[in-house]
Amino acid sequence: MDLDSHSKPRAARMFYGWWIVVVGVLTQLAGVFSLSSTLSIFLKPVTEDLGVSRGAFSLVRTGEILVGALIAPFVGPIIDRRGGRKLIVGGAIVASLGYILLSRVRAFWEFFLVRCTLVVAGDSLMGSLVVMVIISRWFVRKRGRAIAVANLGTGIAKVTMPLVAAALFVSVGWRQSWALFGIATLLLVVGPALAFIRNSPEEMGLRPDGEPPAPRAENASVDAPAVHAALGDEVTWTRAEALRTRAFWLLGVTFGIANVGIAGLNLHIFSFVTDLGHPPITAATVMSTVALTQLGSTMFWGLLAERIDIRKAAMVQFLTQAAGLTLALTSARLGLVYAGFFIYGIGLGGSFVLREVVWANFFGRVSLGTVRGMGVFLTNVFAACGAPFFGFLFDATGGYTLSFVLFVAALLTSAFLIVTVEPPTKTVSGF
Repeated sequence: MDLDSHSKPRAARMFYGWWIVVVGVLTQLAGVFSLSSTLSIFLKPVTEDLGVSRGAFSLVRTGEILVGALIAPFVGPIIDRRGGRKLIVGGAIVASLGYILLSRVRAFWEFFLVRCTLVVAGDSLMGSLVVMVIISRWFVRKRGRAIAVANLGTGIAKVTMPLVAAALFVSVGWRQSWALFGIATLLLVVGPALAFIRNSPEEMGLRPDGEPPAPRAENASVDAPAVHAALGDEVTWTRAEALRTRAFWLLGVTFGIANVGIAGLNLHIFSFVTDLGHPPITAATVMSTVALTQLGSTMFWGLLAERIDIRKAAMVQFLTQAAGLTLALTSARLGLVYAGFFIYGIGLGGSFVLREVVWANFFGRVSLGTVRGMGVFLTNVFAACGAPFFGFLFDATGGYTLSFVLFVAALLTSAFLIVTVEPPTKTVSGF
């Protein structure tokens, strides 16, 4: 009786990996403070206060993405060697300092410098690269849903941020809003990361997904360390080896060309809708529609990734985005604009989930930080072109139509490329 009564609570105990996912949600919530969708809300007051054109201001995002791209290849190997807890905590502190300093700037060059150093560095250390690599180490069979749940933080924040930012701007101004973002980052990230982040289940004597431990061989040494037993079953990739695979470059280009459009649209969607003749409040609700459908579809994509070939799931995601943008372009009628961006948002929800799953599925858990860091560098170089690409095409053509058409073409190309990618293989010498 006593044995049974004690065994039930143990069996019902939640797998520790889900605490990692909870921290992932919190870091994604904090990470939205640095996104272009948040920056766009403060575009008008910041440009007017600091006396800078909108074109020059849009280069902030280009600088941030490029700096983030340069940092990622150095962060990835650190995750593999030392884990991510100290990175996340340090990143939150650095980002918080950056946000607080933004409230004190008096010139645009100061704003640009703080965003492209402290804010980007902090976000790179506590952001998606670190969190998603750790989650991918804790989950294999349930990887899709775990990454989807963690990404709910971004979706929730994107839905609520326009209202929160507007309320803060009215009550305390744009400067103090950034200071409050800094305090919120510390509260959301530092304590939970210190308390719960562990680099892999093997460090705690566990297995991915909460699977029961593998049976121990009778002749196994009692003193033999078992911490990395499961990780040792997977292939290790060096940076040079990964770069020599066709899969690395195809995945980088596939997600990279799509990121050009995503980054550009994020900063210019508000202006696109108002240029159609709709009032600013309507443009804000269109942004919220994209965020809401992205949030609502996240779990669908995570579960789909576990049930069908991840390449086919990604192809459907790219085609969904392309269909939504095409519909939004067909007419200035508000109903079609909403419908188009509603569909686009559904596909966008998949982009943040499926890209993490496919990298982890193809390259495994052992060297994922190293491989993913190089992948982020490549895709961020593409993304850095997005905001100015949309902006300068607008200057040249007087509208966003050509930008949107090229974005649709990029999504269709990505849909084709992703199904051609084959998992990389590596010959491992044995005895």
